[in-house]
Amino acid sequence: MFSVTVRDHIMVAHSFRGEVFGPAQRLHGATFLVDATFRRAQLDDDNIVVDIGLATRELGAVVGELNYRNLDNEPDFAGVNTSTEFLAKVIADRLAERIHKGALGEGAKGIAQISVTLHESHVAWASYERAV
Repeated sequence: MFSVTVRDHIMVAHSFRGEVFGPAQRLHGATFLVDATFRRAQLDDDNIVVDIGLATRELGAVVGELNYRNLDNEPDFAGVNTSTEFLAKVIADRLAERIHKGALGEGAKGIAQISVTLHESHVAWASYERAV
């Protein structure tokens, strides 16, 4: 399986419901390093997994929709604990939608899988993988 990873970052504010979250139940900020990995079994006609420029642009657009937002105030996330794992899925799903719409180029339609990892720090991160 071939893969290409592009990176961006995101800064959000949010709070959680549930005692398991301890002090994170209060409003707090989070900065995540975001890695999006695109995988496919065979390279496209240009011998690439995906155009890195387009992948970088689209990841930037997806995280840009969330960046500098209080996620508690976003209608899409009403009543949802926007955990690191949950946000990784949101980003992966939105990237998959963009692939299907052709935003990453015609060759990207051969991508089989996306994995998104949000790094909370140098010692903790969470990922979500999905088929395209």
